[in-house]
Amino acid sequence: MLILKILKKDLLRNIIVTLVVFAFVLLSALLVASGTNLIVELSSSLNSLFAKAEVPHFVQMHVGDFDQDAIDQWAATNEHVQAQQTVEMITVDGTNLYLGVDETPEANSIMDISFVQQNDAFDFLLDQQNNIVQLSPGEIGVPVYYAQARNLKLGDAVWLRNGAWEQAFIVTAFVRDAQMNPSIIHSKRFLISDADFATIREQFPDTEYLIEFLITDRSLLGEFGSAYAASGLPNRGPAVDYNLFLALNALTDGMIAGVVIVLSLLLMVIALLCLRFTLLATLEEDVKEIGVMKAIGVARQDIHRIYLIKYMALAGLAVSLGYLASQPLNRVLAANMMRYAGSAPKTFMQHILPIIAVTIIFLMVLVSCVVILRRFSRLSAVEALRSGHVGGVMNVRRFRLSRSRVPNVNLFLGIRDVYQRFGLFWLLGFIFFFAVTIIIVPVHFLTTIESPTFISYMGIGRSDLRIDLRQSEQMTGRFDEMVAYLAADDDVARYAPHVTSQFTLLLEDGSQESINVETGEFVLFPLDYVRGAAPQGEDEIALSFLNAQEMNKEPGNTITLRIDGQDHIMTVTGIYQDVTNGGRTAKAHLPHDTENALWYSVSLDLKASASLDAKAAEYADQFYPARVTDLDGYVAQTLGNTIAQLRQVTVVAVAVGLAVSVLITSLFLNMLITKDAAQIAVMRGIGFSLRHIRHQYISRTLFLLGMGIALGTLFSNTLGQRLVSVLWSLMGASQIRFVIDPLQAYLLFPLLLLSCVAITTLISIRSIKDSSISQMIME
Repeated sequence: MLILKILKKDLLRNIIVTLVVFAFVLLSALLVASGTNLIVELSSSLNSLFAKAEVPHFVQMHVGDFDQDAIDQWAATNEHVQAQQTVEMITVDGTNLYLGVDETPEANSIMDISFVQQNDAFDFLLDQQNNIVQLSPGEIGVPVYYAQARNLKLGDAVWLRNGAWEQAFIVTAFVRDAQMNPSIIHSKRFLISDADFATIREQFPDTEYLIEFLITDRSLLGEFGSAYAASGLPNRGPAVDYNLFLALNALTDGMIAGVVIVLSLLLMVIALLCLRFTLLATLEEDVKEIGVMKAIGVARQDIHRIYLIKYMALAGLAVSLGYLASQPLNRVLAANMMRYAGSAPKTFMQHILPIIAVTIIFLMVLVSCVVILRRFSRLSAVEALRSGHVGGVMNVRRFRLSRSRVPNVNLFLGIRDVYQRFGLFWLLGFIFFFAVTIIIVPVHFLTTIESPTFISYMGIGRSDLRIDLRQSEQMTGRFDEMVAYLAADDDVARYAPHVTSQFTLLLEDGSQESINVETGEFVLFPLDYVRGAAPQGEDEIALSFLNAQEMNKEPGNTITLRIDGQDHIMTVTGIYQDVTNGGRTAKAHLPHDTENALWYSVSLDLKASASLDAKAAEYADQFYPARVTDLDGYVAQTLGNTIAQLRQVTVVAVAVGLAVSVLITSLFLNMLITKDAAQIAVMRGIGFSLRHIRHQYISRTLFLLGMGIALGTLFSNTLGQRLVSVLWSLMGASQIRFVIDPLQAYLLFPLLLLSCVAITTLISIRSIKDSSISQMIME
């Protein structure tokens, strides 16, 4: 009966406090369950997608003529080859493609658009149920990317036009292409029937080939790639493998899952800190009851058990509800993943891992309670009663009112109390620091990725326009004509032509692999280098971050390239960031071989008097089939899906930051006012009005908020920036520099946080009311 009486009294006395702690444990369990589920679902869905699509293990892209018999013969003699097929893709320029009711062609699309027929052996294109798509003449399967970007629906029309010729298709499927699903991959395959494929080939003669292999053991991919590179088989294009397909498909949703889990762990830290403060405050208030129980012979373990029962029940109910609430949230978080990868039958581990995650949250609460109770048990009841507060009191001789230069007495006393009882107030200061951090870091990164300067992380210098000329008939002649036209154009302020060619890289173990190297002018539109600088001489080269990491190279090291049959030692001069083309590129001043050229590009700036849109339209018409894009559109199309999800994460982070600040401020002040009842009574007795006392509590809260904003902003701009860089280093950008919007970061969001905390403080301190001194002291 005594135990039940104590628990009932504690619950009724601290109902708000208990609910707040309960809410944080629930939220932490909710997010950790959802984050864990998202990671498990992502892994399972991608594995299912790749298995049903039978994704090739190694793909060599190639443009131009080739000898299929040579490929067949090499595949037959290679013991690791399980199957081989060559896929023909018809290249269609965006100016010839019309989607849905939009009368505007995909002229400004950065995507390389290809039309293909369904494969026979492997590398299948799947529908939204992950079934192999089979189409009749007049039907088309549109990539999921375009279905989302253009809001297409089944039954919509897709048009191909080439001069007077045109053909319409009806969208009967949205296809999942395990090779080219993500927006960060600039190639997209439209699926049509075999009969339509033959018709379209007559109108669009430009083709590209995917030379695909299934091998017996994926662990041998590196060895197999080197063997292919040394074979002399067709290689006018990049080579990609299964591991890269998997990484690019998992990237966006994997990052979201990581952010959700980190957020859940931070909320768990806050919940444990609140629990510590709540439990210590409760024990101090119950010190008389504890003394009575000790006097009548109740063991210390039994006293601990009284309080453990409450928090075990609280944590158990919170994590259970958090797990149940995670089920609908899972569908929201996994919506994008399901659209691109589909769902897979749930395995036993998929069910059990989120349960294990929330169980860990429960155990963290339980262990925290045990640790706190052990610390408190070292004090006798008399000592606890005599101390009257949580934590020690700091020496405040230097904080004397007589020596204060602060004109407002209540402001001084509020700040002095924070200093004096810092062991008590640091929790609220940490919460404000945390709230500022989780708001500002996502906001900073969102403004960074939406900024025009983010183009530097894509291996491209900042310019007004970029013109790309992919493989086509007489590509070299067209490129020369393009450069001559730009040189004579009075609206062009400056331009820099580039050629990307493929070379053979000789590794230190004697193996070979292909490497794409961009040659041209690197001064007019410079990149930001992580280390080192741009190459100057013909024996110098700059590597992308991921290339340098895989090769274990730093500026000053050397690599060996085979050029025109001769081995050339190249000195690495710099390492730059690039999140395109799998993050594996290089730049050098090498004489390009037209036979090995993969694509041409020109970056240019216009004079102030020229119209960007008008010149883009002019160049698109003049340089057809070259692709003309402004750099803002280039970033938006490449990372549009990632930006959209980041916006959602930012909104959630801001909401969580504000909610945490409001809840903890309310919790803290209500407990603090209850704890300071005797002190308030004394201050009332010596002449302080209720208004003065309330001003002191406001000054304490806003002083801590100011410290939290300052430290949170400093942390976000330094270590927070570094944390984002670590996440994006997986894509090839290892040193993200935040582009900060001062209006948002230093005015709008601090004012929003200040307003929420100030209003919460004003509401909370209304509980400070007139009461007799003797009554308050006796309580």
